[in-house]
Amino acid sequence: MIAWSQNLQAGHAASLGVEAVGKEELFARADVVTVHLKLSERSRGLVRAAELAAMKPTAYLVNTSRGPIVDETALLQALHGGTIAGAGLDAYDVEPLPAGHPLRSAPRTVLTPHLGYVTTGSYEVFFREVVDGITGYLRGEPVNVI
Repeated sequence: MIAWSQNLQAGHAASLGVEAVGKEELFARADVVTVHLKLSERSRGLVRAAELAAMKPTAYLVNTSRGPIVDETALLQALHGGTIAGAGLDAYDVEPLPAGHPLRSAPRTVLTPHLGYVTTGSYEVFFREVVDGITGYLRGEPVNVI
């Protein structure tokens, strides 16, 4: 497994069994590039035409973070041009994704309506945390106090 981040320390990555690489190397080597970032001015447009062009034609891009991190126009060109093998998207520039949006008919894509995180397991965690918060408050022992 390889990883890149503007803040990733090679030693920390190694301690997790991950090889830290540069951004260019990540896009050139990875079979699947997954995006896990919050949207900020630093991350907006982080994946553009140059990054997509650097990917192997057998590689996939997965974005479950925020739509504007990936340049949608460049992604559509890469999908239609066969530059990449495909994309899995759970986040878009405009949500909900409009009915006539070009991503809806793009080849080799899997689209979900920004609920890819919804699983039985995640709901079990959410509900348990809500109950813990309420019962802690009622006992006078609030949890997760900031």
